[in-house]
Amino acid sequence: MKTYVVIPAHNESKNIVAVIKKTKKYCKNIIVVDDGSKDDTGKIAESMKVPVLRHIVNMGKGATLKTGCDYAVKKGAKIMIVMDADLQHDPVEIPNFLKAIKGKDIVFSYRKLYKKMPLVFKIGNNFINIATKLLYGINLKDTQCGFRAFTSKAYKKIRWDALDYSMESEMITRVGKEHLKYTEIPIETIYINKYKGTTIFDGMKIVVNMILWRFIK
Repeated sequence: MKTYVVIPAHNESKNIVAVIKKTKKYCKNIIVVDDGSKDDTGKIAESMKVPVLRHIVNMGKGATLKTGCDYAVKKGAKIMIVMDADLQHDPVEIPNFLKAIKGKDIVFSYRKLYKKMPLVFKIGNNFINIATKLLYGINLKDTQCGFRAFTSKAYKKIRWDALDYSMESEMITRVGKEHLKYTEIPIETIYINKYKGTTIFDGMKIVVNMILWRFIK
């Protein structure tokens, strides 16, 4: 089945070459979406001979992934894998996603190095994990890990509205509402930036949105 890897990128000129090189070993169809970078992320990605879509201004992860996934669908993608451009997601995991998605609509992942996650992020993530189970009956170990795979048919049902990082939770809520088949696999993750993640405040904000999505949408 035709697979595309969608990589949102914002000011990742230092990492984008390594990410693309490694991804090419496992998937030839790669889409980079430059989300209003102020550095040369887009130009460097183009030099790697992959399609680069551009946002003139920074619009957020949700908007960026949607731009890339919409394009992949137009190109005939049957499976889409979404991953970050900062080297925290290892492309070596791609075959595991492709194996796990057989018979499923979507594959989530959880970070095996969860114990090493900074405490403030761990609390935020756990808060969202519990809310996800209570509100939607979906039991995941790591709701905020953005390394995921889904079919194009599933994408049409889970296509989110959120422009920012909360799209990862909105995606899960739609999986629950649409009763899609899902599974979760472990991945290796390196915490390059200890300040990047879902804080307690972020978690509270996301849970409020999840309640609204549950009872209003």
